[in-house]
Amino acid sequence: MTGAESPRLGTVGVAVLESLYQHRLLSTRQLHELHLPDRQLRSMQRVLSRLRLAGLALSTRAPGGLGLWFLSPAGIEAMEAIPSRAEPRSKLIPPAQAAGPLQSHTLAVNDAGIAFVRAARDRGDECGPLAWRHEIAHPLGPPPGRRTSEQLISDAVLSYQVARGDRAGSFHYRLVELDRATMPVDGLAAKLRRYARLFRYSEPAAPGQKPKAIWADRYPVFPVVLLVLAGDSGSRLDRRRRTVLALCAEDPELKRTPEVEISVCLLDELTERGPFASIFRTTAKPRTSVNWLGEKS
Repeated sequence: MTGAESPRLGTVGVAVLESLYQHRLLSTRQLHELHLPDRQLRSMQRVLSRLRLAGLALSTRAPGGLGLWFLSPAGIEAMEAIPSRAEPRSKLIPPAQAAGPLQSHTLAVNDAGIAFVRAARDRGDECGPLAWRHEIAHPLGPPPGRRTSEQLISDAVLSYQVARGDRAGSFHYRLVELDRATMPVDGLAAKLRRYARLFRYSEPAAPGQKPKAIWADRYPVFPVVLLVLAGDSGSRLDRRRRTVLALCAEDPELKRTPEVEISVCLLDELTERGPFASIFRTTAKPRTSVNWLGEKS
């Protein structure tokens, strides 16, 4: 029996290991919100202490003393011994990165995911602790004039099922990009432009058949691109949102690909008010605040 299956870790302990395996780096607060929201924080601290004593999880400190958790090599081995528990990850965070410059970005992506988990819990929808996956690569094919194929790597892909009472619910994907105001805004718009290439990229078709979009192998419809802004004051980020939406509206690639919708919100508003609040602006309606489904709330 592996450490991850040990009864002394309990159901919550195993669930925490699953989350650390999939999401790489989570704070004590984030884990508490995901797995024990109705209990005191001390309950999660005890679970994490047991995982550390079992040699399955390690911790470090962020500036300000925030406790951060990630899997130890033994924890990774334990999770990969039971692959049905969580989706296999091609990249896991080593101790140096846990305390390094990627720390804030990873935590911010997880904060965005947790905002959707919280909303689903309150509404009776489906969006659990493993509902988002980090750094998902999408093939783009070679750019014009080149033979080497490229990839577009989304910071995360999130899935969410909206409950509709007795009727079948609706299922939604979002391609998440997390921006911490570290690149010029025109560079950010250029990154978003590549989603137009992703939408148009098709595999070669047999004679007499229509080309099939590569993205259709993963998604029933092309997901909305969700840009989450963080890392600066609210007023500066709001200005950044207006600018990037204006640049996207004038971008030739995106103008001829209206099927690619980009929705932009501020991380602080997402975590404080939730995705069903009117905190999003989109390329389709840049002057209207809507919720994440494009509806006035």
